[in-house]
Amino acid sequence: MRKTNFVNGEFYHIYNRGVDKRNIFSDERDVKRFMQSLDEFNDIEPIGSIYENSFHQALGRPTSKSVKRKKLVNFICYCLNPNHFHFILEQLVDNGISEFMKRLGGYTKYFNEKEKRSGALFQGRFKSIHVNTNEYLLLLSAYVNLNDKVHRGTSLGRWTSKWKSRSSWEEYVGEKKQATSKGLKCSKDIILGQFRNKAEYKKFAQESVEETINRRNLDKLPIDMLLE
Repeated sequence: MRKTNFVNGEFYHIYNRGVDKRNIFSDERDVKRFMQSLDEFNDIEPIGSIYENSFHQALGRPTSKSVKRKKLVNFICYCLNPNHFHFILEQLVDNGISEFMKRLGGYTKYFNEKEKRSGALFQGRFKSIHVNTNEYLLLLSAYVNLNDKVHRGTSLGRWTSKWKSRSSWEEYVGEKKQATSKGLKCSKDIILGQFRNKAEYKKFAQESVEETINRRNLDKLPIDMLLE
């Protein structure tokens, strides 16, 4: 059984990586497909598959994009790296996180068919940590929004990829939004509402990440242990 009991209105750090630390995205197409999954599967009404949803849209039938949606979770922050991902999620309905992550598992079928492989893509079940204090939530938002920078500042950042990591950082600090995040919107007020403006949050996040990198290099601890 999972150690974390998901409670409505609470925040959770959700993350996982590729089996044997392998890449879970091969190219831009994979990233766009995963981002589309994050958006379309976040609905209490099952949509079947992304293919079915797009087919219904082409025929003018109701889809997850054409009707008023009730979401399973709120995205607070996210980051997609070549071999792993991080989310901060708020559960909105009973079993919302578990159901959402179950649906997201369909990405493995897509990836395996595309890459002509079989077997597991992710390293077991997704990992989850309850974000039980506001201080932790703020620090974690910096860690997730700038997760690619965290890894670039450590030996863990020596991966190769044909695309850049995707995160909600641009959405938070008001920089140019990336095309792949078009359908996914984060609930930023819980974080940004605690700062005078975006510039203040940007400064806080960058300084927090620098401290995280320094602690990791000094203490020689696994990066995922720093915020637990």
